[in-house]
Amino acid sequence: MPNARTPDIMPVLSSGKHRNPRKGACFMELASYLAGERWSDHPKCTHPLVGVLAREVNDHVSDANRARLAPLIPDVVGLTGTDPRVTAWIARDAALMALPIGAAERQGVSAVGILRCEQVLNALEGRPRNYVSPRSAAALAAVPRAHRWALQFSRMGWGEARNFGKRSAPTIVHCAVVSISEACVDDPDDRLVTLLTETIQRCRQWFAIAGE
Repeated sequence: MPNARTPDIMPVLSSGKHRNPRKGACFMELASYLAGERWSDHPKCTHPLVGVLAREVNDHVSDANRARLAPLIPDVVGLTGTDPRVTAWIARDAALMALPIGAAERQGVSAVGILRCEQVLNALEGRPRNYVSPRSAAALAAVPRAHRWALQFSRMGWGEARNFGKRSAPTIVHCAVVSISEACVDDPDDRLVTLLTETIQRCRQWFAIAGE
């Protein structure tokens, strides 16, 4: 991070957008500062969907646990690349974490997201359109009702492929984070922190594979 810098006054992580560091900071706003960019929650130093995930986790984790995100902020500075598969991988992983614990009405949405990501990856990697990876197939088999609903929904057709990165993928991530945060489990905050942590780690590997 050759351009990273430490602020004179360390803002307290809080939800939402902030006009300047004295008003507080969300995860990505502080990342923009560390990267030497203008103050923004959409800095160029981070992959766009990683930024979406970081903002969503920042806003949906509890106030008591938001500080646990702070050590991860330097790790997203410079974490970016252009391989379109990474966008689908990030969204799919988020939906896969949400699927087994989400409320019944949200499981169908997660299942649709998984199938959409699989379809995008199939197109990018030259596989049959309806192929589903073993990991996703196992997750979907565990929630047959949600899987059936998602299959019926998908028969209506998908949006344009060119809009996946800007519209579909952010929606999938948003729905996954909300589902996790509202799930009837003892540790939703732990799961959200884990999702962001593991996504950052995997992105390093994915970008390395892509030579970026």
